[in-house]
This record gives sequence, structure tokens and C-alpha cells, in this order.
Amino acid sequence: MPEHNHYQTLQIKPSATLSEIKQAYRRLVKLCHPDVKGAKSDRHQIREINAAYEVLSDSHQRANYDRKLFEQNETRNHQQSNSNFSQRPTGQKADDEVQRWLKQVYLPVNQLIARIINPLVAQIDALSADPFDDDLMTDFQMYLDDCRHYLNQAQKLFRSLPNPYILAGTAANLYYCLNQLGDAVEEFNFFTLNYDDNYLHSGQEMFRIAAGLKREAQSSIKNSRLVV
Repeated sequence: MPEHNHYQTLQIKPSATLSEIKQAYRRLVKLCHPDVKGAKSDRHQIREINAAYEVLSDSHQRANYDRKLFEQNETRNHQQSNSNFSQRPTGQKADDEVQRWLKQVYLPVNQLIARIINPLVAQIDALSADPFDDDLMTDFQMYLDDCRHYLNQAQKLFRSLPNPYILAGTAANLYYCLNQLGDAVEEFNFFTLNYDDNYLHSGQEMFRIAAGLKREAQSSIKNSRLVV
């Protein structure tokens, strides 16, 4: 894990969309450019900004970086809680908390993610018949509206309970799956505005990554031998 947090470098939140990342990068590059700062230009800062943008603007690299950052934070929280171990739930209470999180967070969030991902292939197939057909485009935009609605519900559910430490990996995959879907919906929306296929392909790739994160979350639960 890099010493510097890329989100702090670009002065954005970890939930920032791809568009917000690009805007932040352009703003900082302009501010730090030698033509603006002259002799005061900080080459090290510029390198950090470029490195942060390289990672966060790429869906694959960002997913891996985010997951490592999440796990790093979970480890730090775990170490802090160990300093007062008696307050951590153990035995039946810990098991109850795990089952509660699985039933009240994981299962409903997983179902909402499926509602977003599963219809995509049929939606793209229908739209490919004629992307310039107003009715087909309207149907696709309605699908994107549904995606936003499901994403909003899923994000609220995810924040409703702290995840048990034993399921930190599952929570990380779930969290960044939602982030990927949010960025993908934004890319699809750009496509509806200008018909640029690059946005369509980018959104599909982000959906593919999100589906992989969803599967990894499921696998981590199975590997933990937990029943949901």
C-alpha cells in the first residue's frame, strides 16, 4: 500500500465518481503547473498527483487499490480494538452479530446488486438494434434510473450496520462493487447524452469488475463456512 492516500492527494472523497476524479486532477494539475507557480512548482507534488490519477482513473487499478485501502483501515481498527479487547463481542454475541449483518446487510445488498447487474445484457442487446431509436433509448434511461434507485438503497443498507471484523473482506468486496456500479451508471449516462461507444464499453467493463467483486464476496462467505 502506498504511503500516500491517493484520494487525499487529489483532495476527493473515496466515493468520488470518475467524473469527479477527472475534474479534481485537471484542477490540481493546473494549479501546480510551472506556468502558474513558476519556480515554486513542486515536482514531487506533481508526480504524486499523476500517480494518484493513474490509479484512480483506471477501473481495475482503483478496485484493487480501494480493496487494499479498506483492508488496511480494517486492520488498523482491529489493532485499536485489541487495546481494549474486553469490549469486543465474543462467543454467541459475536456469532449473533455476524448473522445479523449477513441477514440485514449482505443478503439485501446482494439482491439489489443482482437487480442492477442481471438485466444489463438484455438492455444492451435491445439498445444495439438501433441506439438512435428514441423508444429504445428511453427504455435504457429508465433502466439507469432503476439502477440509481437500487444503488441508493444498497448504499444505505451497507451503512446501516458496522461489518464484523471476520467479514472485513466480504464487506470490502461489496463496498467496491457498489462503487464500480456507481461509476458504470455514470458512464452509461454519458453514452445516452452523446452516443460515444467508449462510454458504453467503459460501463460494461466496470459492470464486469463489479460482478467479479460480487462473486468474491460470496466466495469469502463460503470459505468462512458461514450460513446465510
